[in-house]
Amino acid sequence: MTSEDADAIVYVVDDDQGARDSLEFLLDCAGIKVRSFASADAFLRAWPPLVGACLVTDVRMPGTSGMELAEELKRRGATVPVLMITGHADVPLAIQAMKVGVSDFIEKPFDDELLLSAIRKALAQQAEGQVAQAERQAILDRIATLSGREREVMDALVAGAANKVIAYDLGISARTVEVYRANVMLKMQAKTLSDLVRLAMTARA
Repeated sequence: MTSEDADAIVYVVDDDQGARDSLEFLLDCAGIKVRSFASADAFLRAWPPLVGACLVTDVRMPGTSGMELAEELKRRGATVPVLMITGHADVPLAIQAMKVGVSDFIEKPFDDELLLSAIRKALAQQAEGQVAQAERQAILDRIATLSGREREVMDALVAGAANKVIAYDLGISARTVEVYRANVMLKMQAKTLSDLVRLAMTARA
């Protein structure tokens, strides 16, 4: 079991009790936490924590379908990866699934290892995305501590302007620019100008 598995959870949404039991057993044996729901509506009512999660759902179910569930997750802004399982795969259905952000489209009958591999890939991508999001937020928080003039100096530095040019454009002395520059580097926790550029680019991503 990897560290990703230990922190992750897979939500299985399927109206077929046998299918839910089978997937729960498979994931339990793989050391991955799992929680199942008998319908998409039950999942939406519960709305469990989605951080570090992955959703495995059947396409065709009574009430809200798997496709409608994926559409609702997208509408709510949830970034949880969705793996869709179906016994009736066709190209238009696959295209529709990808349009609503479905990570993978798996046809029945499927190989257990193939499904586990797809789940692990989705969980790994989810973890990477959450790390990147946390890093970007930390950078935005640092930028928020800059004064208006410090922000102007940072933007000019990132654009490649020299201290003398910045001083001229802002109508201040080169010495004052150096002071602002030092403050920017300190507040942004950047050791070099290339560090500062990388941080600024990450914040704009």
